[in-house]
Amino acid sequence: MKKEDYFSRIGFDKTGFEPNLKTLKLLQRLHLLSIPFENLDIHWKIPIILDSDKFYQKIIEQKRGGFCYELNGLFYELLNKIGYKSKIISARVSNGRGGFGEEYDHLAILTEIDGEEYLTDVGFGDFIAEPVQFVLDLEQKDANRTYLLKKIDKEYFEVLKKVENDWISEYIFRNLERDLSEFTEMCNFHQSSKSHFAKGKVCSMLTESGRKTLTDKKFIQNENGEKIEFEINSEKEFTEVLEKEFGIKL
Repeated sequence: MKKEDYFSRIGFDKTGFEPNLKTLKLLQRLHLLSIPFENLDIHWKIPIILDSDKFYQKIIEQKRGGFCYELNGLFYELLNKIGYKSKIISARVSNGRGGFGEEYDHLAILTEIDGEEYLTDVGFGDFIAEPVQFVLDLEQKDANRTYLLKKIDKEYFEVLKKVENDWISEYIFRNLERDLSEFTEMCNFHQSSKSHFAKGKVCSMLTESGRKTLTDKKFIQNENGEKIEFEINSEKEFTEVLEKEFGIKL
């Protein structure tokens, strides 16, 4: 991995760089503003293999995005390379009905700074814009939303996002370090026809004042509370919007 090329991809100026919390917050936000969450390889029939060199080639050299295993897998490698102490964790994603997915459903990161741990995640779509301190029952705000961590049993912690006046469960996790290879089975599952990722293409990215998302059916952009939306009527139109808005070329 060439960290200078990674920094260039996300627009990070390393002048005066120190591996502290302030820098971690900036790195996460710049990453989310520069690299989209996307599942296009699943629909283009390109196998996604859990290999950090392949993540680097796709995301940095080819200027693509990816899904959680790729995005957080590569960000984890960067953090450790530049002086942070980070570990990969497994998360089980909420199904919105009180249940959660299988272990290794999602890959996230815990980063330790000055004896405190921070949940770090650049691979979960519309989620934390900056790291959340691993402190229980404390409402924490970033530029977009308010979040809460709580313990739900002897093993698991839950991450919740506040939407208007409701707390919405995002995922649960255990504070156990994992190896990238342990996610192989679920990574393969999410590329199969049984996964929700196979139901339709999506490419989504944070913007300075909102978010933009492209699917097979429509393009939606929210900026400062104003919503722009139009239908996608052909594969050609999808390809054109993908290149214009996200810089991804077929």
